[in-house]
Amino acid sequence: MSISRRTARSVRILGVASASAALALGVAGNALACNIRDFSAVASCDDNGKGIITVTDTDSSGKEATVSVYLESNGADGKLVGTQTVTGTREGATVTFSEDWAPKGQYRVHIKAANIVDEDISPNLTAPSDACKSTETPSPSETPKPSQTPSPSQTPSDSATPSASESTTAPATTGDNSPSPAAGDSNLAETGANSNTGMIAGIAGALVVVGGGAVFFGMRRRGASKTN
Repeated sequence: MSISRRTARSVRILGVASASAALALGVAGNALACNIRDFSAVASCDDNGKGIITVTDTDSSGKEATVSVYLESNGADGKLVGTQTVTGTREGATVTFSEDWAPKGQYRVHIKAANIVDEDISPNLTAPSDACKSTETPSPSETPKPSQTPSPSQTPSDSATPSASESTTAPATTGDNSPSPAAGDSNLAETGANSNTGMIAGIAGALVVVGGGAVFFGMRRRGASKTN
């Protein structure tokens, strides 16, 4: 009887110890298992003032998880921002999504890790009330190249343009070696006179002189006869 009691007591003590160990292992296992509480999300601005959404995984078990981010619209998924995978670490592993979020925009972040986690981060992510301000300096626009100035039309060569003297002076007649008429002759030709006009004018002048002398002597003789 004494042996049986001792055996029973030993078995009882061993059972309690086993249960305690199992409970401790269970708690440790739950602590190491991937959990939705290991994930967090935040909307912010990067160094260039661009909007981003960053999801952090602090699962120390090293389970690979798929992160999907959706923009919400009227309580439903408006669009898929992106999907990436992340392997958690105790210090925290992050994935970043480029998103030009609107102030106070709503985003649903879904986590899928094997058969352990398949749910959303609760509550939904709400973007800040102030939009990002870009710090990038816009690159100067290229200075337009000046259009090519059309070359002026070619000026006609001197040979093609008649000179002033050529346009106003009649060309000399070639092949005629006779001297050109004098200026006086040309004027007489224009009035219809010929080369004998000078001689005729001389004779007429002599006759006028002779006639004048005859008149003079006649009048003088008449005056002398009256005095006698």
